[in-house]
Amino acid sequence: MDRTEFASKIDHTVVGPTTTVDDVDRVLSEAEEYGMNACVPPCYVSEATEASPSVTLATVVGFPHGHHATDVKREEAVRAWQDGAEEIDLVANVGRLKSGDLEAVETDVAEVVAAVPIPVKVIIEAPLLTDAEKHRAAEAVRDADAAMVKTATGFAEGGATLADVELLSEYLPVKASGGIGSYDRAVEMIEAGAGRIGASSGVEIVRGFPEE
Repeated sequence: MDRTEFASKIDHTVVGPTTTVDDVDRVLSEAEEYGMNACVPPCYVSEATEASPSVTLATVVGFPHGHHATDVKREEAVRAWQDGAEEIDLVANVGRLKSGDLEAVETDVAEVVAAVPIPVKVIIEAPLLTDAEKHRAAEAVRDADAAMVKTATGFAEGGATLADVELLSEYLPVKASGGIGSYDRAVEMIEAGAGRIGASSGVEIVRGFPEE
């Protein structure tokens, strides 16, 4: 894997509660310079698309806890796509999952997947789940035809682990997210089965790629 391919696996991310348009502009500029994708809040998608049309742009839906009504998530995803988002990172309803209502979780995801013609990556907030719940979550996400399962939002305590990536990759391609701040850690995640890395430290990660 060369540096270009490696960089294309990184979603350079800024989605915190104090994110400004200047923060988004910086992330887009860095993503363009280093060949990464970008993930920004939905309120900035239209501006981001206009500012950096060459950057593959993702945004979040149902963020950060996944408790929105399904029709609200669906409409949010459609609006994001119409504004120019090329990928959706959807937060699953972890409360429904933990209560055993897997049908509701699957339906929630499936309606968003069906509403937009772009990949949907589903965040299951793995740090809050038991291994058995992770298996059930991944099954529901897979059965809802999502493109990827994503480990975490980054807001729950704990981040991506190698064990979680290995477990989830049994079902779908994995986006590892949460606490990945270095090239070495990103490589470990990729070797464990991650196809994508979500990180606010994208520049540091790509800069760590060995010089030829």
